[in-house]
Amino acid sequence: MAPIHRVTLFKIESENDRQHLLELYRQMPTKAVKVRRLLSAPFATLLFSLVTQDGKPYIQSVTAGPTKPDQRAQGFTFAAISVFASLEDMEYYDNSCAAHANLKEFAKKAHSGAMMVYLENGL
Repeated sequence: MAPIHRVTLFKIESENDRQHLLELYRQMPTKAVKVRRLLSAPFATLLFSLVTQDGKPYIQSVTAGPTKPDQRAQGFTFAAISVFASLEDMEYYDNSCAAHANLKEFAKKAHSGAMMVYLENGL
């Protein structure tokens, strides 16, 4: 299975907000960890959880920062590229990761537009 490359773009006017978002992304490789959820799950789900949610970081790499001024940027002022080993890891990031939830909470208040795409390298 090829790694998943996730590209997220934001329109954020405030330099302070861009810097704060950069700091949140800087923390992702170590703070974004899979944690076990042992809430009355059926045995099969519990077993899967024990195997796949080991408390270790699961993001392979993060590249993030303010974009360079260019008319082709269409107003996007911040970009982040996150690489995951699998689509399942990216889905965990979207739906269950506490560190990403914290980042999303801030970003929703700071941006005036966002876009996200993801892909497997086709080369």
